[in-house]
Amino acid sequence: MRFVRPEDTERPTWAAYEHGRYLGTFHARTDSDGLWHVQTVAERHTTLDDAVRALRRPPSWRQDRARVAHWARGALNDPALLLIDVQTTGLGRAWAVQIAAMDRTGRTLLNELLNPSHPITHTASRLHGITTSRVTHAPTFAELLPALTGILLGRRCLAYNVRFDHGVLTRELLRHHRDPSVVRAWLEACRWEDAMRPAAVSKGLWSANRRTYRNQRLGGSYDAEAKCHALLRSLQHLAGHG
Repeated sequence: MRFVRPEDTERPTWAAYEHGRYLGTFHARTDSDGLWHVQTVAERHTTLDDAVRALRRPPSWRQDRARVAHWARGALNDPALLLIDVQTTGLGRAWAVQIAAMDRTGRTLLNELLNPSHPITHTASRLHGITTSRVTHAPTFAELLPALTGILLGRRCLAYNVRFDHGVLTRELLRHHRDPSVVRAWLEACRWEDAMRPAAVSKGLWSANRRTYRNQRLGGSYDAEAKCHALLRSLQHLAGHG
């Protein structure tokens, strides 16, 4: 490691390099709980070692990335693979306003706007562009459910942050069926997997605060079909790092 301090700064600042590769910039802070502020990832750490770890890949990274590549290639070769994305009325415990599903070839099997029977928050609308008035005459989740069941059941369902998408579908199914056992049976008829963790491993940036690989944004517009396309591209990228 090599640390270089720029001359044109009013506070203790160092740029860190490893074998000539720029890692990031660290600021020494005395006005907060975290002494070392990592500019690139906006984290604060009490020790310089932890600040460096936030930008440095761990020793096991190459092996971890190879395992991710093997997993991604297996997913892309699985004819049961289905990429899923759900857009919602809000950022918390919300209802579905758009659901898209895509196969491993990039063919869209489902891309449907939904009437959630609940207002869509302004925050959510600013992200995905879907307003309450736009979905007034769209089908409800209950009306879409037969088609959704035919597409999802028995498939390997992959989402980016699957906990969120799975949670939305769980709430919608509970609202419709009102029987947790029926909902559980429906969900267990699919194989659910998360692509966010493998993407974090492949990138390799370490979160010293969370003691795991740092999650990465998927990117792309907040449209369910566009997110499925972005997820497919991400999976293809992961598969290429064997």
